Amino acid sequence: MHFGLDPEQRAFAASLNAMLAAADTPSVVRDWSRGEHDRGRALWRRVAGAGVFALAVPEAHEGLGPRPLELVLAFVELGRHAVPGPLVETVTAAALLTEPAAAAKRLLPALASGEAMATVARAGGYALDGEAADIQLSLSAEGLHLAPGHGPVRASLDPARRLTPLAPGGELLSAHPPVTAALTLARLTTAAQALGVGLALLDRTVSYVGQRTQFGVPVGSFQAVKHQLADAKIALEFARPLLLGAALTTTEEDVAAAKVTACEAAYRTARTALQLHGAIGYTAEYDLSLWLTKARALRTAWGSPDECRDTVLNGAHHH
Repeated sequence: MHFGLDPEQRAFAASLNAMLAAADTPSVVRDWSRGEHDRGRALWRRVAGAGVFALAVPEAHEGLGPRPLELVLAFVELGRHAVPGPLVETVTAAALLTEPAAAAKRLLPALASGEAMATVARAGGYALDGEAADIQLSLSAEGLHLAPGHGPVRASLDPARRLTPLAPGGELLSAHPPVTAALTLARLTTAAQALGVGLALLDRTVSYVGQRTQFGVPVGSFQAVKHQLADAKIALEFARPLLLGAALTTTEEDVAAAKVTACEAAYRTARTALQLHGAIGYTAEYDLSLWLTKARALRTAWGSPDECRDTVLNGAHHH
């Protein structure tokens, strides 16, 4: 399948890319990793101002959505610039809160405008950025609850992804939230974010290898290095149409397949980037590590590769 994005969609992605490129996200990420949220919130409001969160909120509640294809384009850029915060969780919360009308009316406009960040977790699990989120949603057998608070922060693979348990109980918002649709959107936007992370890692590594010389010969001229980078590029390029296709069908199987493909491509690119940067890639002062840890964390967020493969197989089995 070949997708031609229309000029408006291309312009939207390009303007988001330009805005984020000017925002010095590495220093925002470092603040966020220390639990300092001021700059992250300021950036969040700018992302919201560009309409990103409104794409997940229905027009009836001051949004523009749901528009999964535009969300995918936006999340590729958010990943490319390593923007911190509960991005996926906020759009997932918007999908969960479409019913009942009372909860939607109360909570969705603030998500669309960027006034509020949301996080979502299964009861007993860990929520991303619970300490920063204004709306904390917990999914249990009873339904969707507005959690009354959160527990202590637990470090994760990616220092910018701060995990907290959510307090049990709280107000029951819905006994039958649209869990499948919300989980599918979580996987779709996670996959898009991972693709953006992979593309940034590839760009950084190609330029690093081009600048670095070994025995007076640019490392980039070594055939094996070229092949590794070409393989990473092919994997990312292969993931892109799957992701755009999944945004159009939004079926569980297509989205799960796109998530495995995009997350594995980003993970592979991260491994190649680390190998070609050598020890410098590990140093926390070096910006590359912000993308490396994100590629690893997104691989298992909202469904490990195995869980996603099971979804793909079960879907094929049912058809």
